[in-house]
Amino acid sequence: MRFTRRALLALPPLTLLALRAPFAAAQVSARQRAPGDTDWLHYANDLASTRYAALDQINAANFDSLEVAWRFRTDSLGTRPDYQLEATPLVVNGVIYSTAGSRRDVVALDAATGELLWIHREDEGERARKAPRQLSGRGVSYWTDGKEERLLYVTIGYRLIALDPRTGQRIPGFGSDGVVDLKTEFDQEIDLIESDVGLNSTPLVAKDTVVVGAAHTAGNVPKTRDNVRGYVRGYDARTGRRKWIFHTIPRPGEFGYDTWLDGTAAIGNAGMWCQISADPALNLAYLGIELPTGDVGGQYRRGPGLFGESIVAVDLDSGERKWHYQLVHHGLWDYDIPCAAMLLDVPVGGRTRQLLAQPTKQGFLYVLDRATGKPIWPIPERKVPKGDVPGEWYAPTQPIPSRPAAYDVQGVGDDDLIDFTPELRAKALAVAKNYRRGPLFTPASMFDREGTWGTLTAPNLTGGTNWPGGGADPETGVVYVYSKTVADVMSELPNDDPKRSDFAVIEALRLRGHQRARHARRAAPRRPYVRRADGGGAAAAQAALWSYHRDRPQARRASVAGGARRDPRHGAQPSQAQGPDHPQDGALGQCRAAGDQDAGDLRRARRLHAARRAPRRDAVRL
Repeated sequence: MRFTRRALLALPPLTLLALRAPFAAAQVSARQRAPGDTDWLHYANDLASTRYAALDQINAANFDSLEVAWRFRTDSLGTRPDYQLEATPLVVNGVIYSTAGSRRDVVALDAATGELLWIHREDEGERARKAPRQLSGRGVSYWTDGKEERLLYVTIGYRLIALDPRTGQRIPGFGSDGVVDLKTEFDQEIDLIESDVGLNSTPLVAKDTVVVGAAHTAGNVPKTRDNVRGYVRGYDARTGRRKWIFHTIPRPGEFGYDTWLDGTAAIGNAGMWCQISADPALNLAYLGIELPTGDVGGQYRRGPGLFGESIVAVDLDSGERKWHYQLVHHGLWDYDIPCAAMLLDVPVGGRTRQLLAQPTKQGFLYVLDRATGKPIWPIPERKVPKGDVPGEWYAPTQPIPSRPAAYDVQGVGDDDLIDFTPELRAKALAVAKNYRRGPLFTPASMFDREGTWGTLTAPNLTGGTNWPGGGADPETGVVYVYSKTVADVMSELPNDDPKRSDFAVIEALRLRGHQRARHARRAAPRRPYVRRADGGGAAAAQAALWSYHRDRPQARRASVAGGARRDPRHGAQPSQAQGPDHPQDGALGQCRAAGDQDAGDLRRARRLHAARRAPRRDAVRL
């Protein structure tokens, strides 16, 4: 069979496509390897997270003949249907393995027919009902040494389970009867039922080490700054014994502790909720660490705060930090690392370099040497604006990559407001005058009903690039990046309810409507109301005023060698892709205007804009 260099960027969740072509596609029988490269052994196909596979049975000549061969419904798995299926199934020797259903069961399916071969279920009762990360999660991991093999996944209740791929039964020699309780051996005392820690992502399995991260309740109004700490741990793939733990919030005497001006005694979160890449040859795993304390407010973590919003390379056997690179200093925008970095060996400057390419929510692709952590191209520190939130600490600079150019809109200015008609343009400017605008890393502002109502921010708190990440073709050095273009409003208010949060200042736009009204009453009669695509509400012009490049192309490749073109208004490359979890997100958003005439103009403008947009991925040539 002749292999091509095409990349498979994603597998359809639990759906297998068949060919109606002049030749017969290889038929896969359960537990019997089919000819060719048909296995998918890791979440992103390989430990480098490239999502690349030859798979030349599907090509340009027969792509239009694909049809659905079978479907496997997950509605009956769990006490209610799973409305957020995000799992990427594995394919091992002709069998599909995946988590599925609202209880996060594990299923084994015959890849050729979709027949259910076995199902594994864990009923964790109250522990699962109170968990912060629920539903089916992102899948399972596979390990083998050529003789033994096992599947590993993390339950809703935060337990690591090892299963026999042939039977779906727990492996008795792993942990305690096939189970490792991740709420123990955590270097902190936490409640086994009530504690705010869990995980959606799959564990990393590299060599004989299983690396497990931690995640917390998502949201921008954290209940407490002193939450569970999201330490990362490594376990023996055979026995389940803990091999090491990495303290994402350093303890006194540990590397990085001096970046916390007030210490770390009462600081939580800083978990690792994204997927992980690894380089077995270098014996390194690459951890993407989120913000400490919460998604935005940094009042109680003055200083740069390692290892928040950092890539940390650790030794697979010992967990020892080998290098780190902080992408955002003292983050205030929820720009945590959302996905695994892609690892490539690419010629740069006449010699082959071992690269790590990290997509981000802010629309930058940070490219580092994966052996040393040094930037491949300069990433200078640039001055950024300072905010006005009482008690907040603001980093004076942020690292801004010089190459590749940004692949999405960054910051909000007057040129980004609606200009479909002169009337809409005038209304947009009138509404936007109450909002602070500026470049990337412009911080949130305090809400003042007689002055500034908030800061218009882009990309918003979900990116840019989020958990779907990207893919890479190792033969061509092209990275394919998912991204979406959408603005947001960031506004802060004094907290008048200590039961809601122990923060003195919290984000205003994440409060319920009646709570916002107490603070914002009489602030803006008849101002537009924007319904966020993720279900929240935000009283601001934000996405409704967004009209970035009505005529921008549907796809683009940026050649680093030749220099990538930037939009002269923003210093950013246009992007329009929309995420599968936010089908309504886009350049315009949703709006109910204040008057009937305004609403009619806006609906006509939306129809015009929608006809010219299409989801896509950006491509960056390294």
